[in-house]
Amino acid sequence: MTNQVNSLNTAKLENLLDNPNIKIIDTRPVDAYNGWKLKGEKRGGHIKGARSLPTKWTKYIDWIEIVRSKGILPEHKIVVYGYPSEIETTTKMFARAGYKDLNSYSAFVEEWTTDENLAMGNLARYRQLVSAEWLKTLLSGGTPEEYTNDKYVVCHSHYRNLDDYEIDHIPGAIALDTNELESSETWNRRSPEELKAALEKHGITSDTTVVMYGRFSFPDNDDPFPGSSAGHLGSIRCAFIMMYAGVKDVRILNGGMQTWKDSGLEVTKETTLPVSIPNFGVAIPAAPELAVDVPEAKEIIASQNAELVSVRSWPEWIGEVSGYNYIEKKGRIPGAVFGNCGTDAYHMENYRNVDHTVKEADEVAATWAEVGITPDKHCAFFCGTGWRGSEAFLNAWLMGWPNVSVYDGGWFEWSNDPSNPYETGIPE
Repeated sequence: MTNQVNSLNTAKLENLLDNPNIKIIDTRPVDAYNGWKLKGEKRGGHIKGARSLPTKWTKYIDWIEIVRSKGILPEHKIVVYGYPSEIETTTKMFARAGYKDLNSYSAFVEEWTTDENLAMGNLARYRQLVSAEWLKTLLSGGTPEEYTNDKYVVCHSHYRNLDDYEIDHIPGAIALDTNELESSETWNRRSPEELKAALEKHGITSDTTVVMYGRFSFPDNDDPFPGSSAGHLGSIRCAFIMMYAGVKDVRILNGGMQTWKDSGLEVTKETTLPVSIPNFGVAIPAAPELAVDVPEAKEIIASQNAELVSVRSWPEWIGEVSGYNYIEKKGRIPGAVFGNCGTDAYHMENYRNVDHTVKEADEVAATWAEVGITPDKHCAFFCGTGWRGSEAFLNAWLMGWPNVSVYDGGWFEWSNDPSNPYETGIPE
């Protein structure tokens, strides 16, 4: 590496924190950035204001595009920190990309996390986003960090596509079809009686720790059921419905099947069957406030203290496409705000990292703030039928936002009622 990398001590870095020209880069895994103590950190989380750029991502061919998308530019002063072996790899990548003012900080674990006076941030509900190693420990009979339960179920989510489970899955995981928890006609959550039966069938009580994950593959919009390829998105949809029903400890494998395979962990074709239980344990829904329907959606639109957030793509928002081969009407709900999911109905690029892990919270919150989506309001997220809305809901809920929900019916339900207004075209 031809560029000189300056080594900073804790005092020097602390003095740089308020400099707008400084970009502090956390090279550790996203789970450590969020709050997990992976290498003996005294306090979990990251240096306040730091950006998440795991060394893992340097293996991607579009690494520099990821960097630039975060607003990290060659004219900035770059400070790289993390675990020692990762600092060097990332600073070399910056040097090759033409960044000149490169600095490293290697005392994060030993000094920064041990000093309560040094500012740190974390994801409020980071415990609900688990790593592959956390899940491996659980499945191996160990007790992973931040787990005190004695019963758990791991679910491999799919949408009417059992082959997705049978190809391979995490050892010990059971298959869960999204149709068990949502209607195959409306894609709304099923009735309390149906949810009770489905959860009991899969061995899940309100006190069970449930770990959800799925597999992402590239959907074919010409397929009659393109959602069959969006397993991890479906797993987050199932997680939302379980929370609504009353499961107290729902966790997501951060990045889904992609994370498990990236970690080099074993997969299997051996089926694990669920062990049914007689009673879910509480009346469903135990958290009814998490879901809203058309009447509440209309109240939210009329309120100054709430936002109905459309987590759809730009072509859907302006009415060029409906987004789905089973939805005829095109357009948007008047009064909703645009929460831009990404390219189409089966992708969530604006809410996920390149490896399908949950995107850095500050990035999502900053984008939302530009259109008035803020934590002081009641924010209800929706899409075509509920999957993307559930993932955006998860982002806000993980941030600790106090009043978030999913408008369950989404554009599908809204557009099927001719009395409901709608708009098309580019908004003024």
